[in-house]
Amino acid sequence: MSGDDDQQEHTIADDLVVTKYKMGADIANQALKVVTEAAKPGVSVLSLCEKGDAFITAETGKVFKKEKEIKKGIAFPTCVSVNNCVCHFSPLKSDPDYTLKDGDLVKIDLGVHVDGFISNIANSFVVGDAPVTGRKADVIKAAHLCAEAALRLVKPGNQNTQVTEAWNKIAQSFKCMAVEGMLSHQLKQHVIDGEKTIIQNPTDQQRKDHEKAEFEVHEVYAVDVLISTGEGKARDSGQRTTVYKRDPSKQYGLKMKTSRVFFSEVERRFDAMPFTLRAFEDESKARLGVVECAKHELLQPFTVLHEKEGEYVAQFKFTVLLMANGPLRITSGSFDPELYKSEHEVQDPELKHKSRLSAAIFKTQCKTVTFHSLTFFNR
Repeated sequence: MSGDDDQQEHTIADDLVVTKYKMGADIANQALKVVTEAAKPGVSVLSLCEKGDAFITAETGKVFKKEKEIKKGIAFPTCVSVNNCVCHFSPLKSDPDYTLKDGDLVKIDLGVHVDGFISNIANSFVVGDAPVTGRKADVIKAAHLCAEAALRLVKPGNQNTQVTEAWNKIAQSFKCMAVEGMLSHQLKQHVIDGEKTIIQNPTDQQRKDHEKAEFEVHEVYAVDVLISTGEGKARDSGQRTTVYKRDPSKQYGLKMKTSRVFFSEVERRFDAMPFTLRAFEDESKARLGVVECAKHELLQPFTVLHEKEGEYVAQFKFTVLLMANGPLRITSGSFDPELYKSEHEVQDPELKHKSRLSAAIFKTQCKTVTFHSLTFFNR
């Protein structure tokens, strides 16, 4: 069932919905761990993306096996974006690949859904075991602390603008910039890009246009932090787009048979979830079929974006359920602050308290359950 066909909205007020979110989150957390552990020098990005997607497909196939009508699987294809690549790099077999090197700053981004209830996650780290210093340490620490501060701020009664301002202050404390105009979205069943959003580092025009919103009980958000050592401007680098999602609001009579066959498979297999062209048996036909679909906006592209060469971008993303008794973070990757030696720290006393408190709780929790974190926050 697609989001536009649903008559009744299912929320986390329902215990079964919460269970489905948690099931997806558990798989997402494990998938991130699997891909992270495989990210060694000499390993290709393509192989990591394939590993993540294969793990998600296999593990979601083990849940609700008797309920054939319940769809589950990849909610966002595994993307591995390195150094100044901001996001959405998930190459095809026919594309130029990238081989990881010691010292690369790696961002892994993926998502899982169970019955359309989406759990997204992203994490950043540097390849190799040595402590990280300099600008890589600055940007990773800034992004991590932004995520931890957001966990304290994304709660019922607060405004999305409070998060935006906090991120700007934290990033600036580390001589970094939040990536301009990037959005964190509310999640709903079958909907990865809900109407309420948090904007990063908006331009004056974006600030005027962006809708202010208050967080409410029983909402779900994918909080997505992207911080840069550079100007914070993400640009289309001209690399092939491989990740798309169907726009249920758009209709068009496709002219080419290849396009019609391709789009029919998209509707059947992915509904309105993001997908990768790599998921199609015949990549060449998929590359051909997607052109007409994207041209007429039946599909929305997730463009591969880059910051300036020589800069670094870090990303942390978590999914949070705004429960009646407090926010519940259901996805998180591991983070060891002792590995990142920055000369900077958060200057704002209140933000320092929020980010450190969240980080301290998370660090304590990670000693027992590194990747399976379900944390309530009532403060």
